[in-house]
Amino acid sequence: MVSSIPVATDEKWVLLSHRVPREPSTPRIAIWRKLKDLGVAQLGDGLVALPHSAETQEQLEWVAAQVHEADGTAIVWIAESSPRRDGRRLGDQLRAERTAEYLELDSEIVANPFPDRRTIARWRRTLRKIEQRDHLRADGRDIVRLHLDELAFADTTAPAQ
Repeated sequence: MVSSIPVATDEKWVLLSHRVPREPSTPRIAIWRKLKDLGVAQLGDGLVALPHSAETQEQLEWVAAQVHEADGTAIVWIAESSPRRDGRRLGDQLRAERTAEYLELDSEIVANPFPDRRTIARWRRTLRKIEQRDHLRADGRDIVRLHLDELAFADTTAPAQ
């Protein structure tokens, strides 16, 4: 299966500088969750970054719109790190975070050699969520896919009981 997830690089970044009012807290929490789901790098208080691609830029522009709807302020920027090694470090940080997520999921899969179909479906959903945050193609994704495919193959070849 070929992934449709675009690959970004750690050369350019899309930044979101935002400030959301403390009250009511519901929009602030929703924005925080959305940023977490996107897998942003937290650069400072109210400043997050993602590797630049058309998709990540659009995602942060949507979040900026949510911030404005919550009576907050937000600005989206496209930037290059200077020096470039800082961008590489930030990219390495994001890759390490996603790799850790893949390894955690893979450990759960390996520890349960005879899962039921609902568990396999849950693992696939978890994998999709991690892939959505994996803008730089971290290590670990392919081994998780392999283990899930092996489970699915074993399930289809197992004799009916």
